[in-house]
Formats: sequence, C-alpha cells, structure tokens
Amino acid sequence: MGHELKSWFQLDARKLIWLICAFMVIITFQYLELSSENVLSAVVPSGKISVEGQSSFLASAPSSTESDGTIRYVTHSIGLEYNGTYAGSETVHGNEVSEERDMDSNDDVISETDVDLHKSSTFEEGSESPKESLTKELVDLIKNSTVYDAESSKNKTTAEVEGGLSLELSKENNMATLDSLNQTSAVNEATNGFGTYEVNDKDQNSDSILDDDNNSGRKSSSEEFEDYPENYNNKTVTKEAPTTIADMNNLFYWSHVSYHSTTPRWASAADKVLLNVRSQIEKAPILEIDQQLYAPLYRNVSMFKRSYELMESTLKVYIYKEGKKPVFHKPVLKGIYASEGWFMKQLQANRNFVTKKPREAQLFYLPFSSRMLEETLYVPDSHSIQNLVEYLKNYVDTIAAKYPYWNRTQGADHFMVACHDWATSETKEYMANCIRALCNSDIREGYIFGKDVSLPETTIRNPQRPLRDLGGEPPSKRSILAFFAGGMHGYLRPILLQQWGNKDPDMKIFGTMHNGKGKLNYAQHMKRSKYCICPRGYEVNSPRVVEAIFYECVPVIISDNFVPPFFEVLNWDSLAVFVLEKDIANLKKILLSIPDERYRQMQLSVKKAQQHFLWHPRPVKYDIFHMILHSVWYNRVLQMKKPR
Repeated sequence: MGHELKSWFQLDARKLIWLICAFMVIITFQYLELSSENVLSAVVPSGKISVEGQSSFLASAPSSTESDGTIRYVTHSIGLEYNGTYAGSETVHGNEVSEERDMDSNDDVISETDVDLHKSSTFEEGSESPKESLTKELVDLIKNSTVYDAESSKNKTTAEVEGGLSLELSKENNMATLDSLNQTSAVNEATNGFGTYEVNDKDQNSDSILDDDNNSGRKSSSEEFEDYPENYNNKTVTKEAPTTIADMNNLFYWSHVSYHSTTPRWASAADKVLLNVRSQIEKAPILEIDQQLYAPLYRNVSMFKRSYELMESTLKVYIYKEGKKPVFHKPVLKGIYASEGWFMKQLQANRNFVTKKPREAQLFYLPFSSRMLEETLYVPDSHSIQNLVEYLKNYVDTIAAKYPYWNRTQGADHFMVACHDWATSETKEYMANCIRALCNSDIREGYIFGKDVSLPETTIRNPQRPLRDLGGEPPSKRSILAFFAGGMHGYLRPILLQQWGNKDPDMKIFGTMHNGKGKLNYAQHMKRSKYCICPRGYEVNSPRVVEAIFYECVPVIISDNFVPPFFEVLNWDSLAVFVLEKDIANLKKILLSIPDERYRQMQLSVKKAQQHFLWHPRPVKYDIFHMILHSVWYNRVLQMKKPR
C-alpha cells in the first residue's frame, strides 16, 4: 500500500510539472504575439489616408516612367532601423570604415529625419526583408494617395503588403510619416531620358589655373573631423541608393503638401501678406512670351515671374545689427566661398528690400560668414567644430532674448546664406528651423526640400571684375567632347582620372593644370568644350557647375544626392546632364548617346540661364543676388498655410 501510494504521488508530480510547463509556454506565446501586434500597430496605425489642400504646384509634378508607362520605385535606407543586419550595410567601429565604402565620412552622418522603428514579425522564406517590404509599401502608399498613382487615374487609399497586411493610414499619421520620409524616402529608379543618365549593370562591360574649388584652405569634413560627429562611433551605416534628379523633382513637388514649418505663436501682419502672395502666385496668369525669360528653362515660368514681381513690390527684410566682426557683417568677396560675401554686401546696401523696422519684415537675415567663422574660431588639429556651433548658438540666444521675432516662429522666418562646407553641420541643430541657403546642398546631410535653398558656389578671382572673360564659342566651334581639370580631392576624382586621363582624344580629363606656352588654359578648354565635367570633391558641391554656365558649356554633374542651385525654380533637366557616380566608366558612351539637337537645346538653355548666375557690382534684375533672395522668399511663401 505504501509503495503504491508513493508511485501515485510520483506520477502526479510529473503531471503537475508538465501542466506548469505547458501553461508557461502558452503565456509566453501570448505575450510575444501581443508585443508583435503592438509594435506593428505603432508602425502601421489604422485609418485612411486623406491629403487635403492639393495645390496647383502638384499638377505638373514630373515622374520617372518605364517604357510601359508605369512608374518604378526602388527602396533605399531612410533611417528606419530594425533589429538584425541586412545586406549592403557595414559597421563603423570608432573611425575605421570598411574599404568597400567609397564616400566621405560626412555622407554617412545620420539625417535629422532619421527614425528608429523596431519591427518584430515573421516573413515567409524568400520574401522581402522586413526593412525592404515595410519601407517600400509605406512610401508607395503615401505617394499613391495623390498624384503618384502609377497605374490608374484614381487616387489609392490602401496598399497591400506582400505578407497580406493591409495598411490604411490616417491623414495625420500620413503627414507625420511623410515628414520623416520626405528627405530620404524610397525613390524612383532613374530612367534614360533627359534627367539622370544611368547605365544598367549589363552594360558595364560594353583644374583651373587657381585650382578653383581646392584653394582657400578648403578641407574635407573627413580630413578635419576624424572624430566628428561625436555620436558617430559604433553606428551601422547602410549604403543607400543615390537620389537621382528625377527623385529630387518628386520630393520637391511632394514637399509642398508634406513640409510644415513651425506654426507662429501669435499672428502678424507679415503672415497675412504672405498668404495673399501665395494665393496670387498660384493663380498667376499664363505667360506667353517674355524677352528675358526662356520658358523651357523653368518649372513654371508664369509662377516664377509672378513670384518675382511680388517679391520686388512686397518683400521686406530685417538685418540684425548684433554680432561682432569678423564673423558677422564682414563679407568675403574673393575665392570659392564668395557667394555668401557678395550676397551679404549687396543686401546690406539694398534700399528696396531692407527695412529698419522689424515689425514690417517678412524675413530676418542672420548676417554671418561661415568662411570667417571657420577662419576665426576653428582650432587646428582639434577635429571638432563644437566651439563654432556654440558660438552660433550664443548668437541665436542673444537675438531671441532681445527681440520677439525668433521666438514667434522658432526661427522659421529667419534665413542664412553660407557657402563653407561645414555650414551644414554647424547649423543643423540650433538653426534647424531656419531657411538655410547652403552651397553644400547634400540630401544625406539634412537638406530639406520646401525649406532649404541650394546656393550657387561661385569662384571670384577679381572682385573688381567679376564678369571678366564671360562667354564661350558657339556649338559649331566646340571641338572638345568633354573637359575636366582639378585636384584629386575626394574619392571620385581619382576614379575619373584613372578611367579617362590621357586615354581618349575626345575626353580631355586632367589633374591640376599648369599654364604652358602654346597650350590652352582652363578657361579656354571650357569655352571650346561641349560638355564640362563637374564631379564632386570632398563634398557634393563644386564651383564648376557655375563655371560651366559662365563659359556656356553644358554641365555634366557627377555627384549623387547633390541638389543643384535654384532648384525651386529651374528645370535642371533642360540645361545639364546628370550621371550617377557608378557610371563613370560609361561617361563617353552616355555623352555620345545624346542627339545633337538635344545638345543644342541644352546649350541654349545654359546661355539663357547664365543671367541667373552672374554677380554684378550693382545688382540687376534676375541676377544671382536676386535669385538667391527669391529662392528664400519663394520657400517661405510656400510654407504658409491658411489657419484652420
């Protein structure tokens, strides 16, 4: 009896243990399933998309199309970080990066629009990764909700994820998501048209006298900031697909409904003026013929002219008097950073736009020189710009304490004009809300469509004669197919020289040029070339773009993610060729594929665009001074939304 009772208790104990284990498994499974659902619901909220207030700016939004008429999209990293690792990513430990990485360190700085989303879910074997699938579907959903409907004329409100998940986003969540995506969102594949020239993988087998953009102490961010930024260490950096010119066009048009500036804390007369101006621009009468404006050069010549006229009659700018020289109120008029100095000088002397009564102003100018900031305050070999950033922060704190205008909009109606490469990093924190006119207009470093302005980088050798040697030969006398000369800065130019230097009589590709008796100099080469190659250096920007226009040579821009100047107004497809960095080996093939008639059209557009890129001792209508100011004005006007 005792033996049987002992056996019964042992059997019952085993059953009890099994029951406890089963119960724990069930509880654990339910907990994990609930967590997955919560995470998914946070990433993909419910509701329906509804984009209101579609304006006429969207009506002519360009799109990249395939031969069958459907829009193609490709996915690249948009700052959405998931658990796990993915193909194409590389890990940075300290300041050491894999040799496969062929980009400057600044290209890898995480954008301000980055978002951390951690997704826990299961996908069938062979399907897209969570990152690829969710990112692609979110962006396609947002784009398909309005003008980006590729397969029908009806606006779509839902998108089906391949895993069978139906995504329906509310209007609020749509706009919030888009604000995070619009700078580095999934983008259209480039097409062989008059935009970016891209060669398929299967086809891969088939300087100036002054060394212009390499003078004036120019240093790369990677050269100066080996340990900058401080929070860069131990980041996982993903190689992203480049943002092509077609993608930028889409992002630009989309920004008119997606970008929202800071709502003013209280109303002002300036807000009412700008709202009225926006209405007039949107209703601009169709311009048939204008002697000064060549219609194919512009996105919308009628809207541009109306906006320019309203700027001339309406705009008032207040210039802060605060700030000590030489960083403030001291324009530098010579060298590759001269754009910021010439603008400062000419605005300060202008009586039409500048007002001494800040209450009358629609815009407020922060009169500092990014060039003098670096020259005055940077500590050599310190590998840090933190003291430069703090200096600008103290200035903002000063004007915010003294005047009410910064605090009213958190700086949204303030602007700066800065051409030094470091200005992007120096201003991205404490001046993030400002309209930033930047030469280093790199999408991956935080350039924001609908707010920021791409500033032309101009090389001024003689401030007394800025228009010296202007112009070039007519198309029939341009015997050189393509030309480049310059220092081997950055990773791209050595590749260009290795591929084409002294290897083809049609391709005049050199390093730094030296004058020689009986030889063509830098300017003469540009004047006689059909295409002038404008590759990136340490950063995406280069003065060669403006130099090419100066000498009436069609620019060939080889700089992924570079937003060209006056992008708000100009149709860059009409005056330049854009080649992806990966396609340098096919450069000649790409240029020869352009029909002669097409080349002549682009060269004519270059000549017509020239007036917008010239500095005059005294500003003239439609010159570079007025175009910079107009781009700032135009962006601010389009930010204005009617109060609800």
